[in-house]
Amino acid sequence: MMHGLHKFLLFHVLTCLRQNGLGSEIINGKKAKKSLLYMASVQVNRSHMCGGFLISEDFVVTAAHCDSPHPMSVVLGTNNLRKVVDDTMRYNVTKYKHPDYVDILSGNDIMLLKLSRKAHLGKKPIKPIKLPSHHMNLKGIKKCSVAGWGFTRTGGQIVDELQVVDVPIIKQEVCRKRLPKLPAEVICAGGYGTKKGFCQGDSGGPLVCKREFAVGVVSFNSNYNCKYPDVPNIYTDISKFIPWINVFLKKKNS
Repeated sequence: MMHGLHKFLLFHVLTCLRQNGLGSEIINGKKAKKSLLYMASVQVNRSHMCGGFLISEDFVVTAAHCDSPHPMSVVLGTNNLRKVVDDTMRYNVTKYKHPDYVDILSGNDIMLLKLSRKAHLGKKPIKPIKLPSHHMNLKGIKKCSVAGWGFTRTGGQIVDELQVVDVPIIKQEVCRKRLPKLPAEVICAGGYGTKKGFCQGDSGGPLVCKREFAVGVVSFNSNYNCKYPDVPNIYTDISKFIPWINVFLKKKNS
């Protein structure tokens, strides 16, 4: 669902990087057995385009590269995209893309979506996920999870039912040896030394650690290849953007 300029920019970026590509379908995962109450489907013209996650009654986080010139909306409160009640589950949004985002190689691949009305919190199946502190690090955390509605194989298609998979955290020094042109504020997890991770279709979804913190935003993977060569999956490191996010959360009339 890439459009015009976005598609051209993406081609240019991937040509420069060679091995990197946008991504986020869940590979070798399984259907989410319970509702992930924070998960959001970011949609264009009522069709799923990217993942996202609820962080307050007003805001969803997704990837900046998920921006579209066409009307965008967010669906909350379902694992199954065939079961969407527009009047109660769909929200129009106002977009706040990080001001320093240019393309995935430049980093800052994060965007806030302000909901057109407040989500009803405390009532299943909607609940925000916690964010890390500004100084949180992932040392000692070996495995996290990622979820989405994207492809489950190379050249596949969007799935209706939410998929989830555990992925290992990859050390920065290892990651940067494999991908030396990485932006500064990223987390590497899955796709290296494992057959599990994400691929095309669910960018913007959360990397969740300790089962309660969204620490990363799905950004890109390796050359649209969901068989996973020896290249890590890349996430935007949310902890580096907490001050920027808090500016919006603290505004009552932003």
